Formats: sequence, structure tokens, C-alpha cells
Amino acid sequence: MQMVGSQSLWQEVEFVQLYDTVFTKLGLQGTTIKINNRKILSGIAEVIGAQDKLIDFTVALDKLDKIGQEKVAAEMLAKGITETAIEKVQPLFNFTGSNLDKLASLENMLQTSEEGTKGVEELRFVINTIEELGLKTASLQVDVTLARGLNYYTGAIFEVAAPKGVKMGSIGGGGRYDDLTGIFGMPDVSGVGISFGLDRIYLVLEELGLFTKVDLPKPKVLFVNFGEAEAFYSMKAIAELRKNEIKSELYPDAAKMKKQMNYADKREIPFVVIVGSQEMEKQEFTLKNMISGEQTKVSLSTLIHQLKAS
Repeated sequence: MQMVGSQSLWQEVEFVQLYDTVFTKLGLQGTTIKINNRKILSGIAEVIGAQDKLIDFTVALDKLDKIGQEKVAAEMLAKGITETAIEKVQPLFNFTGSNLDKLASLENMLQTSEEGTKGVEELRFVINTIEELGLKTASLQVDVTLARGLNYYTGAIFEVAAPKGVKMGSIGGGGRYDDLTGIFGMPDVSGVGISFGLDRIYLVLEELGLFTKVDLPKPKVLFVNFGEAEAFYSMKAIAELRKNEIKSELYPDAAKMKKQMNYADKREIPFVVIVGSQEMEKQEFTLKNMISGEQTKVSLSTLIHQLKAS
């Protein structure tokens, strides 16, 4: 889902609320909506003197929770980022506290970077607004290691984590882009969008046992199919039953009787109508009660009456 044509930060706020609403309705309580800002990452690279290594720097930083501080630092060194720069970014390796604490630390770290300061301001607006409005079951978390989509995101970056205890990658993500539409001949059109990882969401719901049994709609009566002539005779009767608001169905294939009866039994269809050559000759129907096993030969009018009364 995306919104195009505005740079308003209210759109980021609405997408956070949308994630919260959707996952709450799915029963996925405790999801974490992680948020960062590309301007903040650019500002950090600027203040540590690694502007030309932005992608290398952020790709390494993004691995902090997976490989740890020492290996991240080693990867940065291998990519040509200096030890002095790594020392300056050291506070990010142990970035803790509330969202407001993190914003205060970032503001202090990025005070010499105009772009970085702008990113902190944008992030503060979203954080403060959501803090005031509240969320149902999700939590919003500033994550400065979040660095997805840096080739096109220019502002906010989102990623949604499943509830704690569920081993799963992100189940949603997105961000703001200022000129992604340029490749379609529409330059300088800002937009922001998010997506849902449907396959992963399905697996999380399955793991947590959140799928509920759904009783599918079923007919009141099933007409057994013995062939083309019998099916045509049955369909004329079905049309009349449906006019009387009796849910009716013809078995689609001229399969063996046992298979058709098993189908009715599994779907818990209470009545079955059997139509053969004898019934067609006498303009009758054999009505079978699937619960009692009782069978009676009836006319169309009697069939309608009995089904409506049962």
C-alpha cells in the first residue's frame, strides 16, 4: 500500500496505525514496528567522515543484532572505514533506552549534520504523535541499525517484527521515497509505502495457533448425479427449491454413489435427493434423511414442503 504526491509526515503516522490495526485484527499482539530514517544514517556517515562509504557502513551496521559488535567493526574496517570513524560510531553499538532517549542521543551525535538533524526531527514527529495517539497492541521502536532499501528510501524506513518468541524474519516493511516515480517519467513525486509479508504472516499465525475453524456455507440438500439426463431433471427441481430459498446443490460429476454420499456426509449435508430412471418416469424424487437414514418418494411440491419444514 502506498500514498503518492505528498511529503506530509502524517502519512508515516497513518501507516504505523495501519500496521497496528491489521496485526491486532489478526490476533498478532506484540508485534514491533521498527522505524529509522535514511537522513539519520546519512548524517551518521557524514559526522564520522564516511560519506563515501554510506552503503558499506549501513550494511555492516544492519548486522549488529546478528553477528555482534566485534564482527561489525571488523567488517567496517575491511570495507575501508577507518578506526577513528568506528570509534565515533561506538555509541550506536550499545544503543539502549526509550525512543526519546535514543532521539536525544542522535540529536547530540548529529548536531553538526544538517541532514542528520532533519532526520531526527522527522523521526521525533512520528514518535511523539504515535505516543500521543497510542497503539492497540503493537509497539513502535527506533532502530538505527535498520537500513533496508537505501537505494531508494530517502526518509522513514519501516520494518515489522513478529511477536517475541517467534523465530521469523520481518513480516512487513516499507519507507519513504522522494523520486522513485522518476523511472516512470514523473520526477520529484514523493511517496511512502508499506507492504505485508503474507507468506510469513501465514506461518506466524500457524505457529501461534491463531487460525480459527471456519464453517463453510453448505446446502440443505444435495442432488446425486447419475448422468446427463438425471442432472438436467435435478437442475429443474433445484431451480424451484432455490426460488423457495432452500439451499440446494447438484454433485458436479456422475461419480460412484458411495463417493457422492461420502461427500454429503463429510460436509454434513442433512438431506440427499436421488433421481434415477424410475423417479423421472413418475415425476418423483427419492428424499433421504442423512441423519435417520429414512428414504421416501415425494413429489416436487412435497419435497419443497418437507425441506422448508425441516
